[in-house]
Amino acid sequence: MMRKIRLPKQSLSRRRFIATASSVAIGLAANPALARRRTGVRIRRTVPAVHTTSRATKKPVVGSGDHRYQVEHDWAQLPKQFSWQTTHNVAVDRNNNLYVIHEGHRNKADHPSIFVFDPEGRYMRSFGSQFQGGGHGLEVHQEGGEEFLYVTGYQHLKNFAKFDLHGEKIWEKRAPMESGLYAKGEHLTNEGRWGRDRFMPTNVAFAPDGGFFLADGYGAYVIHRYDQDGKWQFAFGGPGKGDGQFQLPHGLWIDDRGTGQPSLVVADRVNGRLQWFSLKGKHLQTRDGFILPANADVYGDLLLVPDLSARITLLGADNKVLAQMGEDSDWREAVLKDGMALRNHPDQWQTGKFLHPHDACFDREGNILVAEWVATGRITRLRRLT
Repeated sequence: MMRKIRLPKQSLSRRRFIATASSVAIGLAANPALARRRTGVRIRRTVPAVHTTSRATKKPVVGSGDHRYQVEHDWAQLPKQFSWQTTHNVAVDRNNNLYVIHEGHRNKADHPSIFVFDPEGRYMRSFGSQFQGGGHGLEVHQEGGEEFLYVTGYQHLKNFAKFDLHGEKIWEKRAPMESGLYAKGEHLTNEGRWGRDRFMPTNVAFAPDGGFFLADGYGAYVIHRYDQDGKWQFAFGGPGKGDGQFQLPHGLWIDDRGTGQPSLVVADRVNGRLQWFSLKGKHLQTRDGFILPANADVYGDLLLVPDLSARITLLGADNKVLAQMGEDSDWREAVLKDGMALRNHPDQWQTGKFLHPHDACFDREGNILVAEWVATGRITRLRRLT
């Protein structure tokens, strides 16, 4: 087992941030009415664009050293007949097309939840209205010569499904009752009831053997392992603060950066840390120093960690911080003020700053696409400069 390593403390008290952010998360869990990645090869808005950085104006640059990026807020553009409805996750296919899922509004059942954009951010197609009100995670995975989209739904949906890239459903699954973790009938209910005996899946990561891992981030706080046919095999984790335990295992990814031995990295959000596991679920190491890490992605030797604490972190091959985009303690104070109210006021957002990065992924050119948990939705592209 590797030694636990702590990263440098931030100027804003991590405990204070987690206390504030967790109270919001707990409130959402208690009252869902208040609420409202990535290829196997690696891979909203209805208000005036007052916070948009014009493509004709000079765009800010974030990062440092060899990891500098130009910020392009509101990069993906929707046709007027659609609206952003709290963006959640992003993924890129082998043609560098971007897939975006948003939580959506349950009372707008005919509105798509999943949108596809070309490499220039132009709208291509949309589908997935069945995920309205509970859309959460999505990933693109190459299987043989074909790519598929894996989608998770929480709130009242409590499901995960596999689609082709045009939205045709291949299969859909619900709570794995054979795990013995869930309340009776949980695989049948459409009630948005929360708890550790409930199923609220958040994200998916793909194992080298063709199977996949599923994070039950808002439910049982475990990671489920499925084989390549979608058959449940085992689960590990559970609620707690110790190594191998979780307080909201929100995102996960396969870390295969030059070790010769792939592992699973899990964003243990409320515990403010990343944890690594063998592909059989054995805990390998823990790294603290994050605030609310939401997911992970890999590009070469880089590990990308979007953090709901208004920043994005890049780690190197040794898992030391190489750059943090958006890090600003004063801005974080403003983002947290009044129960994170700023997420509802795009006219007060600052260019080059993030509020709540909920997911981020690399495209095939090493640029970074960011989805933020804000009421009007926002997709930002960080265009690589170095």
